[in-house]
Amino acid sequence: MKPARNALAQASVLAFAAAALVACGTATVTRTSQPSSRPAPKVSQPKYGATARVRKGQTLYRIAVDNGITPLDLALWNNISPPYTIYPGQTLRLYPSDASASASKPSVPATTTGRPKPPAPAPRNTTPAPPPVAAVPSGSGFKWRWPTDGQVIGGYAAGDATRQGIDIAGSGGQPVRAAADGMVVYSGAGLVGYGELIIVKHNEQWLSAYGHNRKRLVNEGQIVKAGQQIAEMGRSGASRDMLHFEIRYNGKPVNPQEYLPKR
Repeated sequence: MKPARNALAQASVLAFAAAALVACGTATVTRTSQPSSRPAPKVSQPKYGATARVRKGQTLYRIAVDNGITPLDLALWNNISPPYTIYPGQTLRLYPSDASASASKPSVPATTTGRPKPPAPAPRNTTPAPPPVAAVPSGSGFKWRWPTDGQVIGGYAAGDATRQGIDIAGSGGQPVRAAADGMVVYSGAGLVGYGELIIVKHNEQWLSAYGHNRKRLVNEGQIVKAGQQIAEMGRSGASRDMLHFEIRYNGKPVNPQEYLPKR
């Protein structure tokens, strides 16, 4: 099936990645579709070492929700880019790419054949330790710029799904600018909670996101320069005029104020 691009832009949700997908064993294509009545989770629960094999008719949204993962994170973890196409037979990773391929398994005590079983050992904690997380570098290799003028009214908080970036106050129509050189990989309003959203890819590791705009001035695939106006500030998906700004490293949010110039 081949729905129109505009419908795809509003579907399930969207990715910050730009790598093309590769079909697995069949030419039948499954594109994202309108989400079902089941709401997407607000915080992902990664299943380290686990994967999901795409079946005919499944969408990215459906697979994400069924596994307790936000569609955004599932797309990021698998480098799924516009138009968010998945293929029957394709394998999707249900955990971040920097995680271990599989969690460690507890050992099973050996038994002695033909002899009475030894006393049961004391209970042990068999919950596998989470895989090590790749360290976020202190620098990106390029210079960041503030995406707009104004006071920071909401800060980043690690692990808080509602505070994955910073909120910058301003007035409607105020210029929103690209924080660094890059390519627009998403321009739309399909991600609930972000309003009119623009996502810019700066290289294979770094992305930035600009939410709650009043008007988007760039399209997907467009090359932008640092400081170039890409949107007008607004309050789409917000209670006041402001910019929600995120920086992500390998799909994971980091504190933008650790990379932006000091004011």
